[in-house]
Amino acid sequence: MNTNTLILIAIGLSAGILSGLFGIGGGTLIVPALVFLLGFSAHKATGTSLVVLLPPVGLGAVWEYSRHGAVDWRAAIIVAVMVFVGATVGAFLANKMNGATLKMLFSLFLIGLGFYSLLNTRSAPQPTLRSPQEHKPLS
Repeated sequence: MNTNTLILIAIGLSAGILSGLFGIGGGTLIVPALVFLLGFSAHKATGTSLVVLLPPVGLGAVWEYSRHGAVDWRAAIIVAVMVFVGATVGAFLANKMNGATLKMLFSLFLIGLGFYSLLNTRSAPQPTLRSPQEHKPLS
C-alpha cells in the first residue's frame, strides 16, 4: 500500500468519526486534507468530497440516529431537497471562480464558523440522547 492510499484511509476514517460525532467531515476535514496532504485543487477536492460523503454518511449515521428517534423525517426531507438545490447553485458558482478565490472564501467561512462556535459555548448544557421520548419532531 502506497503513502497516498494510507493518507486517503486516514482522511476517510477521521471524516467518518467526526461526521458521526459532530455532523461534519466533508468541507471541514476532507477538502482541506485533500488539498494540503495530497495536492488536490480546491475544485477537485470539493467535488471528490461530495462524491465520498453521499453513500456512507447517508447510510451509517442516519441509521444510528434514526434508531434513537433523533431524526425528524419531515425536516430532513425539506432540508435535503433544499441542499440539493443549493449544492447545484453552489457548485455552479464555485466553477465560475478561480481556485485562490474559492480557498479564500472557504477559509473565511471556517473562521466565521469557529468564532460562532466559540461564542456559543456558554449556552445551557444540552442533555445527551437517552431515549426517543427526548426528541420532539417538527409539526
